[in-house]
Amino acid sequence: MTANQARPLQGIRVLDLTVALAGPYGSMMLGGMGAEVIRVEAPGGGDIARTNPPFVGDHGIHFGQREGHDVSLTILNRARNKKSITLDLKSEQGRELFMRLAEASDVVIENFSEGTTAKLGVDYEQVRLRNPRIVYASVKAMGEPSAFPGLKGMDIIVQALSGLMEVTGYADGPPTRCGLPIADLVAPMYAVNGILAALIHRGRTGEGQRVQVSMLDCLASWVAEEHFDVLVREGYPSRNGNFHDRLAPFGVYPTQDGHVAIVAFQPDWMRGLLESIGQPALLDDPRFSSRGPRMRNAGALNEIICGWTSRRSTAAVVSDLLDKRGVPCAPVRKPDEVLHDQRLHDSGALMTLSHPQAGPVDAVGMGLPIRFSATPSQFDQPAMALGGANDEIYGGLLKLSPHELRALREAGIV
Repeated sequence: MTANQARPLQGIRVLDLTVALAGPYGSMMLGGMGAEVIRVEAPGGGDIARTNPPFVGDHGIHFGQREGHDVSLTILNRARNKKSITLDLKSEQGRELFMRLAEASDVVIENFSEGTTAKLGVDYEQVRLRNPRIVYASVKAMGEPSAFPGLKGMDIIVQALSGLMEVTGYADGPPTRCGLPIADLVAPMYAVNGILAALIHRGRTGEGQRVQVSMLDCLASWVAEEHFDVLVREGYPSRNGNFHDRLAPFGVYPTQDGHVAIVAFQPDWMRGLLESIGQPALLDDPRFSSRGPRMRNAGALNEIICGWTSRRSTAAVVSDLLDKRGVPCAPVRKPDEVLHDQRLHDSGALMTLSHPQAGPVDAVGMGLPIRFSATPSQFDQPAMALGGANDEIYGGLLKLSPHELRALREAGIV
């Protein structure tokens, strides 16, 4: 990036009160797009994610006890493009310093447990009294007020309540958790959308507002996309494993050395698939001649396809279907293959993480998979040590004297 290239959100200041993943991923996205993100953490401890193994330090990557210059890989990944300050929000002085920062900011984003910001005196109602233009975003597990009061909103809990778990896995197996913390990742993306929309609204009207996002709402809205209410009512199982019967043939099939994903619901793709397996006459079979009957007889069709793929290598299946006939088909790649795909690093979707002192480490982190034609964006600033920006923010932005800052440190406020 050259000196004259501004980022999309340059000039926007964000006060970040988030912890774990459901909020920090959102504030990191804002930082990658150019916002100045000031991450507020408790003195002496900070985000609980700082204690997540594995750690990186003087002894490389390890899963032992954190010591010395060790930093959690979690923090190296999620705390990039943020300025870390410490602040005791439970103290009167701490709350006042926060309010002064809020007066000089555009956005507050938080994902504390329900009622916490009100107890601390830093909720939207209090903040907007000091800054009516503030965009105040809250990410909660089950909304606020919660329909499940007292229940901690961990990702697996939200997956269970959303119905997503019940539609994931095989019909004859148990409900299955998604392999990634999908609720923790989806909710902050919706929050960022809401923040950007609220900033546009403020640009037109001068009005700030509160943006509320529920992890449960986000996942439930996704479950509704597939009309499971209608499918189950008509006798279809809610779980189809690696297959999607409404679009049969559509699924993951075994090969001699792995698995392939095949999509062939379009007429020309179906014809190419059946020619490949040597059974073009199945096009005239009333069970498979059109999409409606194929949905009812997806199991029988998948068995035929599995019989063919399981006798061939992954490369041979891809060659027969994709290369020769244009049928969508791809190998099922292992995570390590994906994380070391140079094309994904070149695109910026993935990137090597850096330790704030030691530099690059042997670990891959999330990139920012958004490209702008005129304004660069990326997570290119390494995670800061806890309180690493205290002098810059308190001394520079709030104009506190060295004596005042020293007194705050001695009192445990920062």
